[in-house]
Amino acid sequence: MARTRTGWTLALVSLALFMVTLDNLVVTMALPSIRVDLHAAIDSLEWTVNAYTLSFAVLLLTGAALGDRFGRRRMFIVGLGVFTAGSAAAALAPTATALIIARAVQGAGAAAVMPLTLTLLSEAFPAGNRGIALGIWSGISGLGVALGPVIGGAVVSGISWHWIFWINVPIGLVVAPLAYARLTESHGANLHIDLPGIGLATTGLFGIVYALVRANALGWGSTVVLTGLLGGAAVLALFVAWELRAEHPMLPMRFFANRAFSATNGVSFAMYFGMFGSIFLLAQFFQTVQHYSALQAGLRTLPWTGMPMIVAPIAGILSDRVGSRPLMALGLALQAGALGWIGTTMTATTPYSAFIIPFILAGSGMALVFAPSANAVLSAVRTHETGQASGANSAIREVGGVFGVAVLATVFSHVGGYASATQFVNGVHPAVLVGSIVLAAGAVVAMLVPAVRRVTVGEEPAMAPVAA
Repeated sequence: MARTRTGWTLALVSLALFMVTLDNLVVTMALPSIRVDLHAAIDSLEWTVNAYTLSFAVLLLTGAALGDRFGRRRMFIVGLGVFTAGSAAAALAPTATALIIARAVQGAGAAAVMPLTLTLLSEAFPAGNRGIALGIWSGISGLGVALGPVIGGAVVSGISWHWIFWINVPIGLVVAPLAYARLTESHGANLHIDLPGIGLATTGLFGIVYALVRANALGWGSTVVLTGLLGGAAVLALFVAWELRAEHPMLPMRFFANRAFSATNGVSFAMYFGMFGSIFLLAQFFQTVQHYSALQAGLRTLPWTGMPMIVAPIAGILSDRVGSRPLMALGLALQAGALGWIGTTMTATTPYSAFIIPFILAGSGMALVFAPSANAVLSAVRTHETGQASGANSAIREVGGVFGVAVLATVFSHVGGYASATQFVNGVHPAVLVGSIVLAAGAVVAMLVPAVRRVTVGEEPAMAPVAA
């Protein structure tokens, strides 16, 4: 019976996770068709992508908190429903404005689904026996990101842009009732709603993420960007102050006194910063410089973005046996080395074969971080606190990715540009090297994670893991 339950949990959360991660990038390949069909201006196209990212990153902590209060299975199903409704609205959108609103609704639904997939898995697979599940979870997440451009290009070429959203609808309609029938309901220890905490966290994250997605268009010194960054940081400082004194905090600050929790979140931020900022530029290299189609460019990045599907389950198993620290440190070092390789050798005429080995190294490195970092975060808190921990980790990862794209795109724009192939490559070189440096710093941070402490199945993790 237990095995049946864990199997259903893994299958259902994996399907939901694939759906929401796919939509991060699937729309990018449809932008030219959307521009023509909806007569959309360039800023509207930008917000078609950013509306999803913005609501997703900002509401992750809230989604996890609501799951703890109202039931993780219940909020998982609600999140699926919101995401599915947003997908249908996007497919039917008659104007660019309607499409942007629908994308924001999708992001809000995804913000409930994403952290709760991790919490539901953690609840179904006890400490000491969850590595393989987290490995599969990580592989599915990586596959969704990897196949986004590929599926988007294929659907747009073969049918129409509307179907990149319609394909979510039958999946949502099937997974939601199965989740109700097959998943076990659970709650967090904190059954109170921390309304001031939710308000402060949402406002602070909104200010920072909004500033980041607008930074390249408006300039880092613009009033809007500076106000968003500084105002958002100030509100998050108020959030921390409130959580320290709140009787029932949505995110206990004592989590960050745990070295494993803090260091692992630093690792997650560094990896998403370095890798997703670099992917953003290198995916464009194949189209802008080497003139491949969107689908061809997406397929060429698969040795990189598809490796987690192969390596992540193995890394998950190993994280239960050898601990997360060596795997995360090695993974970040591989990614830093791969980006350093690309950043110092790439030219406008570099053949694709020269990218395959560094892409495989980078993808394997990503896989070595995904599952072990999730395992380390969940093992650093008690079982009833996994919802709060996964929400925090998901939010930090997403903000890291938004920072990475914004900062690396700024470096690229300052040194290079789109005027010629040579100018594009001149901009990519320093940008990718910045990503490599951040990843190398993340490898150092990974060494701060305490060494593995053997945990028997069903045992509660210690809040202060033994240091090496």
